[in-house]
Order: sequence, then structure tokens, then C-alpha cells
Amino acid sequence: MTTTPTARPAAPDTSGRDWRAPAAACTTVILWASAFVSIRSAGEAYSPGALALGRLLAGALTLGVILLVRREGLPSRAAWPGIIGSGLLWFGLYMVVLNWGEQQVDAGTAAMVVNVGPILMALLGAWLLHEELPRRLLTGMAVSFAGAVVVGLSMSGHGTSSVLGVLLCLLAALSYAGGVVIQKPALRHGSPLQITTFGCLVGTVACLPFTGVLVSEAADAPLSATLNMIYLGVFPTALAFTTWAYALARTTAGRMGATTYAVPALVVLMSWLLLDEVPALLTVAGGLLCLAGVAVSRTRARGRGAPEGPAVDTEPPAGPGQGTADRS
Repeated sequence: MTTTPTARPAAPDTSGRDWRAPAAACTTVILWASAFVSIRSAGEAYSPGALALGRLLAGALTLGVILLVRREGLPSRAAWPGIIGSGLLWFGLYMVVLNWGEQQVDAGTAAMVVNVGPILMALLGAWLLHEELPRRLLTGMAVSFAGAVVVGLSMSGHGTSSVLGVLLCLLAALSYAGGVVIQKPALRHGSPLQITTFGCLVGTVACLPFTGVLVSEAADAPLSATLNMIYLGVFPTALAFTTWAYALARTTAGRMGATTYAVPALVVLMSWLLLDEVPALLTVAGGLLCLAGVAVSRTRARGRGAPEGPAVDTEPPAGPGQGTADRS
């Protein structure tokens, strides 16, 4: 497979008619929310490492086929540090420790701890990528995090959490935030599909030590659990990570992180519709807080008396070989 140059993306339409990046972000959060429902089924039959490997194998196969059909080839050499870093941290470490952590703590505690990730993402983006932290973003993230805590408290069990589980969920939040911040500069040197495909492949290779466990557990797992694992690889991984990368290339890591605070609200809604789990009033209130915070963080003033809309960077990602001195 040869390296193919990535065309410089067209400048976003700042008049409010550019719907592609917001649509990509919405696709990501909806599919990531659906992942929690599938993980419940697959996690009953597969251990954390085996589930991560099976999900990544399905995702890598799907992405590889799409990459070959589109004939995009390899990204440029400058993209590989970000691909390898995000592949190890986000596709590899994050998926394993999150699966493991959720077996040690209840769902509510996991949700509260992992939702520290977007805050860490914004701080790391400001530190390493020199991204701005506007007041609306910080305010929106604070409101959303409060909502995530409310959702977590309303869903928490009693006596089902462990120190190990909390530490694992915190490690998942750190690896998630670090992986995103490392990935963003790579998107200046490759397409979202390229960066996602090879990041997923790196994560798959890192999880290969779990091959024997996966084969053994797959022989005894019910078909529904295996189908849910495949679903996790094709949709919340292959599709959602690609749409995430597309949107991330067109805004800041902090704003994209804030967008993921819509996930807890969607999880509550999907659990109600698909699993017949009627949410408590406190859970609904927390979900609404999450959505309100996302709305605040994704808007900004455009001038005196001007309407506000989704915040999108006016400068498109640079193509291969273009300057990234301030994006180290």
C-alpha cells in the first residue's frame, strides 16, 4: 500500500450552513451511547481484554475494507506519531481498562469517574495544543459534569464499588483524553478515515495477547453476546471513531470533549426505550443538565446582538507537509 497525499479540506462554511461537522459529532455521541447497551450483553460472556480485542478486530476489518475501496492509502509520515499514540492510549488501553473498571464498580460510579475525561481533554488541549478555553466552554462543561454526577448518583448501587475499579475508570479517562489530544495533530497529515483505520490497527496489535482468551470465550459465548461485540466494532468503533475524527479536525479538542457529555443523557433514554429501564426523576434531571451544558459549550457570541450557533474553527486542517510548529 503506498502513501497517498491527503487533499486539503475545503474551508468550513462559517455562515451557519455547514452541517457536516455537527452531524458527524451527533453521529458519534449517538453510537457511543448505544455502545453501553451492547457492552452489557457482550460483557457477560467476554472478559475485558477479549471484548476489547474482538471489538477492535471487527472495527479494523470494517475500516480496512472501506480504506481499500476508497483507495486512500497510507497517511504521510508526520501523522504516524499521533496514530501510534492514539492507537495505544485510546483504542488499546482505554477499551481494556474501561471494560475492566466497569466490572469492578457500578454503572453510576463508572459514569461519574469517566466523565472527568472531557475536562482533562480541554486542559490538555490548552496546554499541549495551545487551544483557547473560552468562558462558555468552561461553563458548559461545568454544567454538564454536574449533570453527569447527578446521573451517576441516581444510578449508583450500594457496596458494589472498589478502589481498584475507581482507579481503572480514572485511568480510562486519562487515556481517553490523552489519546484524543495526541490524535488531533495527526489529522493535519491524513484523512479522518486514514487516522482512524491505522489507530484502530495499532490498538488491535496491542491487544493481541488476549487472542487465546478471545478464542476460548467465543466458543462458549451465546450468539447474542458475540453479535453485540461485532456491533461494537462496526458502529461505535469503525463508524463513530471516524465521524469523531472528522469533527475533531474542524474544531478544538475541548469543544469535542464537551459534546460527549450528551452521551449520559442518551444512555438514559436508550436504556428506557430498549431495556425498559424507567429512569428516576433525578436521573432525568441529570440528563437534562448534561444536554444544557453541551448547548452552552457549543455556542459562542458572534458579536454584539448577533445570534449564536455551533462553534467551528474557521481555519481548516492543514494538508500534508503544512506547518504545525504550534501544534506540537
